[in-house]
Amino acid sequence: MNIRAILMGLAFAFMWSSAFTSARVIVMYAPPMASLALRFFISGLLGVAIALALGQTFRLTRAQWRATIIFGVCQNGLYLGLNFVAMQWIEAGLASIIASTMPLMVALLGWLFLRDKLRPMALAGLLLGFAGVAIIMEGRLDGGLDWTGVAMCIVASVALAVATLSVRGASSGGNVMMIVGLQMFVGAACLAVVSAFTETLYVTWNWQLVVAFAYTTLVPGLLATWVWFVLVNQIGAVKAATFHFLNPFFGVAVAAALLHEKLGGWDVIGVAIVAVGILAVQLSKQKPIPLDDQSRA
Repeated sequence: MNIRAILMGLAFAFMWSSAFTSARVIVMYAPPMASLALRFFISGLLGVAIALALGQTFRLTRAQWRATIIFGVCQNGLYLGLNFVAMQWIEAGLASIIASTMPLMVALLGWLFLRDKLRPMALAGLLLGFAGVAIIMEGRLDGGLDWTGVAMCIVASVALAVATLSVRGASSGGNVMMIVGLQMFVGAACLAVVSAFTETLYVTWNWQLVVAFAYTTLVPGLLATWVWFVLVNQIGAVKAATFHFLNPFFGVAVAAALLHEKLGGWDVIGVAIVAVGILAVQLSKQKPIPLDDQSRA
């Protein structure tokens, strides 16, 4: 893995984790699903425009169209939609920690339903990761943890894990920015329909909302998604997913710094355990480098 890939992975992990803090700000002043639908629509317009400027086309392979639709529904509609709604009741740091368990859920679901083999390191990582989440939950029970919001975040992570398993190997073939833009439109359409039937449109305009919405639209929404697809194409999904182990750290750090969310001792311990669990699961998937290749490196 070269320096460029490492920097891209670090940037993706930070941008992905920071989205929970900006989302928490947005839902304080505007309806979650309507806001998210608008964000996806704007991101989609920008993504498609950039793709066309780069010479990319709407001619996607069947696997790419499948990935676009599945990720548009599961990642943008279910995953981010449920997280946005949940953050009306739970803190951004907790939402980011639950979301960061997605690689653990991918490994667990792959083992249960796709007969993927789990090495001892992966099994230990699963146990550590979920134990870390349990420690964080236990430490927050006295603070009146909202289980409705927690349940929404868990369902959201499962939806993204299912989508990830469904489109394995579908990120190659070019037209990366076009895929990013089109899946934004899919998510926008899904959330707009739900919002029309379930939400009352209200907006409390202020600079915090404007800054949070612009940041969420451009950075986690568009730039982070593009970086992720490029990173996967460059080093592969398994190695790219290793950077997810940084998400718990970045998620709680950004929320604590910008929203002044409390960070207790049990939170720190739980976050560290979750991160180790994610790293163990991802490292267990990497094939050992042959001795001949090591000598040439």
